[in-house]
Amino acid sequence: MIPAGGVCLLKNTAFPLDNPLGISIMRKSLKTFGLSLFIVLAFLVIGIGFLFGIDNPVPWIMIAVLLALPVIHKKMTSRDFVSWDDNLSVGIQAIDDDHQKLLTLINNLQTAVLYPTGESFERQALSDLVDYTKYHFAREEKLMSENGYPEYEEHKKQHEEMIAKVSRFLDSYEKDRESTIDELNGFLKSWLIDHIAGTDQKYSQFLREKGIR
Repeated sequence: MIPAGGVCLLKNTAFPLDNPLGISIMRKSLKTFGLSLFIVLAFLVIGIGFLFGIDNPVPWIMIAVLLALPVIHKKMTSRDFVSWDDNLSVGIQAIDDDHQKLLTLINNLQTAVLYPTGESFERQALSDLVDYTKYHFAREEKLMSENGYPEYEEHKKQHEEMIAKVSRFLDSYEKDRESTIDELNGFLKSWLIDHIAGTDQKYSQFLREKGIR
């Protein structure tokens, strides 16, 4: 039994159980360990089952379950990840490239949320996403400003409000990573996708009419 406030060792990784991040990593690690244990036991059942004859249905059932696991896992996690859709295209290659990069970075952060990737990966995924979002906003604002987009100030204000909210999330993240990372990830995912599918379509139409592709 592990005492409260003690240290749990799992896969050569130590983390204090009174630390929210440690609890989060432990939960993710236990899920991974549980799946690995199930697979090992399934192979054991298959091996023993065939000792009773090739016609024994039990090992064949376990083989079917193992073959189905990747499909089941993909269906269970696919809704947590985002993928590029042509409906998200704004018709300007540089901006589309940025948006696809942002979706990749969102998925990296989602991976950190779902799996025991460790604090270093989680922090890097979060930093990459926030930094690239700021870079992308600057590129958009430059294009809108240089081409006289009439709703430039309103669009820029949306960017500033979003970055300000992310900054508040980051402050909370430093105090309580486990409870903040899920909410922060959800906010970034929904805000960016809604922004790409909504207001970005408006300014991109204006820019395309000016011959920007």
